[in-house]
Amino acid sequence: MTTRTGGEVTTGTPVYVYAADPVSEAGIVSALREQSDISVVPEAEIDDAEVALVIADEVDDATVRVIRALQRNSCPRVILVVTHVDDGGLFAAVEAGVTGLLRRAEADGTRLAEAIRTASAGDGTMPSDLLGRLLEQIHHIQNHVLEPRGLHFTGLTDREVAVLRLVADGCDTAEIAQTLSYSERTVKNVIQGVTSRLNLRNRSHAVAYALRQGLI
Repeated sequence: MTTRTGGEVTTGTPVYVYAADPVSEAGIVSALREQSDISVVPEAEIDDAEVALVIADEVDDATVRVIRALQRNSCPRVILVVTHVDDGGLFAAVEAGVTGLLRRAEADGTRLAEAIRTASAGDGTMPSDLLGRLLEQIHHIQNHVLEPRGLHFTGLTDREVAVLRLVADGCDTAEIAQTLSYSERTVKNVIQGVTSRLNLRNRSHAVAYALRQGLI
């Protein structure tokens, strides 16, 4: 992509760098300027950025606010470069919607450029050990928080899955109610709840959603 920075035309993926510490920002910008296919844009031209780098010491409330503000206002693809990250911070960063996460000690120019190229292509970057920790957290939440309440990460409850399985089998409302020992009103409410909560059009759309999620 060709962009104009400070009146000068440059070619490469446009990247905006944010850091509360100007020294850290200058170091990252300097490393990126050595990459011929990366062009750093100033804050005044942030709307041109395809990827944003957020440099932080930890994933605190201020960091999360910056990530969300960038996604909301200008740049949906955000890479977090962080000094310290515990399990809570890791989950908070993912929940905030980061496209990639790098440890600051490992973020040299080459790795930053690789993460930017990956984000620009719509994919994500994360060190393998952090990915493992994230998967462990997801597993813990599923087993100890969601399942005891009959919930899934898909947004469907066990009762909703049971109803949709019968819809997929071609059962009408009366047959579903008889099979599950529900009232017909309950079955209708379950289906209506699924379609409205997940912005689905009708029963068929709800069944298609459940199929894509591998639930039926």
